[in-house]
Order: sequence, then structure tokens, then C-alpha cells
Amino acid sequence: MSGLRVLQVGPVVSVQDMGRPGLLERGISQGGAADVLALAEGAALLRQPPGLAALEMGGMGGTFEVTGALRIALTGAPMGATLDGVALAWNASHQVAAGQKLVIGAARRGVYGYLHLGGGIATDPLLGSRAVHLMGGIGRAAQAGDLLPAGPDAGSETGRETGLGITPEDRFSGGVLRIVESFQSSLFPDEVLARFGETAFRRGGRANRMGVEMISDGAGFSAAGQLNILSEVIAPGDVQMTGDGKPFVLLRECQTTGGYPRIGTVLPCDLARVAQAGQGAALRFDWVTLQQGLEIQARYDAQVTSLPSRCAPLVRDPAEMADLLSYQLISGVVSAGADPFDTGDNK
Repeated sequence: MSGLRVLQVGPVVSVQDMGRPGLLERGISQGGAADVLALAEGAALLRQPPGLAALEMGGMGGTFEVTGALRIALTGAPMGATLDGVALAWNASHQVAAGQKLVIGAARRGVYGYLHLGGGIATDPLLGSRAVHLMGGIGRAAQAGDLLPAGPDAGSETGRETGLGITPEDRFSGGVLRIVESFQSSLFPDEVLARFGETAFRRGGRANRMGVEMISDGAGFSAAGQLNILSEVIAPGDVQMTGDGKPFVLLRECQTTGGYPRIGTVLPCDLARVAQAGQGAALRFDWVTLQQGLEIQARYDAQVTSLPSRCAPLVRDPAEMADLLSYQLISGVVSAGADPFDTGDNK
């Protein structure tokens, strides 16, 4: 069976796909990959649907043994990767053979890196998804000894190539988060809303797949009558205030309901920037109207759809080509002293 056997793995590594939408009434948030754009990039590199499951690696990867020939792709937060000791390009697809050892190290920037298999990771689905929901107790993090089986890979049957690369959108160092008003924004005075958009934040030390702490200098951001707010439905992207006015941006494994006031909601297209921000990364919020937000999201969705067209063959460094001697390197070589118009017919 083609796939990967886990020999050693970091503490926050799990199988993820697009999650389980539509189960809020059962108390289950959507979950799924923290950086869904990385899922789409991997799918584009392997020419397969973006809904297939991949391995999400939080901060650190692991060591894996290839159990059968397969194609892989590496996306998300850049991590050092080697195959049998030879460096592999990140944001690229590769062919691997049975018995080879794949080693993925720590994130160099960002937080979450992704390892994709041709055909996806074919673990048993639960409630319509293979995504591990760490906070909800659905599945568990990867452990040494686990087998990650690959599903049927149509790409290998049709001869689709590997060795493709893609230049990713830079979302690993903080930046601007577009935010729209939500149902509870009116609870915050206009002065507080304006100050929120003018404040320089940085990612705090409290962060996981549920949400990310945002810290800043100066006073907090309090709502009027916030102690009397009833619990309401929570969605990824909501910016919830703690009792002392400190904001948390909620991510894909957030709770389904909550009573803390929410000042607004970050656009879905910017949530990867939140999830991938390393501790201390600079972030700020930019208020946009609902109409502007819909237009921004539509442009983003179109860019995601175009990802396959942005993949291109890698330019390989001859110094890193272990199979260099297998290539035909002299075809077409000519003599500097020869007559280029002499076809040899006069000999």
C-alpha cells in the first residue's frame, strides 16, 4: 500500500481537510485546516481536488518512511525537508519511492506546514470528513507508528508530472486583516471602533487551532453592557474580547457559542494570515464595508481557482541532482571550429 509510516513526529501534527460545515447545531465547529490556502496550493501542485486530506504540521514536522511509490507536495509555512538526506524544494511536488525516508524539520517562518499525498490521505472519515478536531476530541494527533495511507492517485495513472513549483502568497509574517462589522459591533462606542482600527497589534503567546491572542499597548477594547450579553453563535473570524478588553481572533476549531462581545469578523481570506503569524508578528485591523468584503473575498476565491495555472516546472540545481549522470548532457554540442553550414554531404 502506498503511503507514509510515521517514525517520529512533532506534538501538533494531524490529518486535516476542509472540515465539517453544517454541524453547529450538534455543537461541532467546522474545523479543518488552519490554512486552507495551503490545501489548495498542494492540490494545484498535484493536479487533484482541494478537498483531499493532507497532514498539517504545527511548528514541527517529523520523520516518515515511504511504504510505496507516490507523489507528494509540500506547502504552507516553509520547513526544511530532505528525502534520503537530499534537500527537497518547498512549495513543490515530488516523486518518492518505497523505502525512502522523508524528514521534515521546524518551521522557518509561519506556523503550519502541509504534507500532501497524491490521492490524499485516506484515513477513515467520520461525520463526512477526515479532519482531526483536536479541541472537539474527534480523532487524535499523529503518533509514531501511524500509517498514513494514500488514496487512489489519478495523477499517477495519467502520467501527470511532479517537479512542479508555485510561488505562494506571503502570509507568514503578519500583516493587515480586513474586518467587517458584526451583530455586536454596535455595542462598542465609535471611538473604540476607530481606535481598534488604528492600533498596532502583535500575536501573543496564547494561540492554537481555536484562536489567536492579539496584544497591544494601551487600554483594552470594552463594549457597553458586556456583562449582560447572552451566548450567541460563534463563527471563525469573529474577534472576541475577554473581560479585560483583549481581542482573540477565532479560528476554525473555535467554540460554537460564546458570551464575550465580538467587535467584528475577519474576512475568511485573511484567516490564514492570522493562523500563520508567529509569536510577536505585527498585525493590524482594517475596517471594510460588507460590500467591500464580499468583493475582496470574491477576488481571492478567483485567485484560488487559478492556482493550477500558476504552477510551473522547477528549475533544478545541477549540484543537487544525485542522478545527474543519467541525463543526456552532450546532445546538440558543436565544435567551435567547425563550419556550421557543413552537413557532411561532401565527405
